[in-house]
Amino acid sequence: MKDIKEILQRRILVLDGAMGTMIQRYQLEEEDFRKGWFEDHNKPLKGNNDLLSLTRPEIIKEIHAAYFEAGADIAETNTFSGTTIAQADYSLESAVYDINYHSAKIAKEVADEYTAQNPNKPRFVAGSIGPTNRTASISPDVNDPGYRAITFEELKKAYRQQTEALMDGGVDLLLVETVFDTLNAKAALFAIDEVFEERKMRLPVMVSGTITDQSGRTLTGQTTDAFLISVSHMDLLSVGLNCALGASMMRPYLQILDTNSPFGVSAHPNAGLPNEFGEYDETPELMGEQIKEFMQEGLVNIIGGCCGTTPDHIKVISDLAAKYSPRKLREYV
Repeated sequence: MKDIKEILQRRILVLDGAMGTMIQRYQLEEEDFRKGWFEDHNKPLKGNNDLLSLTRPEIIKEIHAAYFEAGADIAETNTFSGTTIAQADYSLESAVYDINYHSAKIAKEVADEYTAQNPNKPRFVAGSIGPTNRTASISPDVNDPGYRAITFEELKKAYRQQTEALMDGGVDLLLVETVFDTLNAKAALFAIDEVFEERKMRLPVMVSGTITDQSGRTLTGQTTDAFLISVSHMDLLSVGLNCALGASMMRPYLQILDTNSPFGVSAHPNAGLPNEFGEYDETPELMGEQIKEFMQEGLVNIIGGCCGTTPDHIKVISDLAAKYSPRKLREYV
């Protein structure tokens, strides 16, 4: 397998698009989320998309293949909610290892098939590590601002379990994504580093934050440059932004990362902002026009799509990425 760090300096790498958007197209029912694994589970499971890696693996395989066919270099595993913290809502903490292990195996199998077809364009699998549905920095109780629903140690333990299973499944890199609370991300990075030390092996790590509005801050109030500084203690493959904003509104914050980051810069924006029905209307062509500006300015090393994006979006993005040089990696003292 070619070194992704070396490839990153030669061309812009393309990340895949939304998993949830594609799953919605299958119009699945409750039984699809139970099949063969959770037939007698006592809670509704519809919408717990990570389970489909176990119950309907052929669907997840088809989605990965569609994104690779569209030109993606990197597929994200179907594990955005693959922690005991997130799965606790469904009383499925015990399924976490299987979710992550099998999700990684599925994605890796498809990636290897596409790499074999074209060894000059190796395909990689990024273990998707989501932010969980708890925050270590903000109280959920307005009457008790000092209260926290989760501790750093609890987060670290959950992220450690996820990391171990993803690595057992064969991922090529890890992606700590949609970071709205950098303290959560630091727990993930701490856990990842612990696992690396114990296994005496390291994988490339991407970190991607989410700016929640045009103030340029994360949900917990950090500016883009503060977010970058907070995660720069670790040797990362890239630091970037995803979700929340469409491509047009993400550009000024990518410029901040470009100016200040010693790492690669990644971006996977939504297909615009959601409409009143929560759907994303931005066409591949319109999104491509906005993303082209990132490439013309030399802002990115890795580009892809988040909510609302499809293989059609990734095809347009991939075709554009082939025409432009990646952002130059800078040395900082």
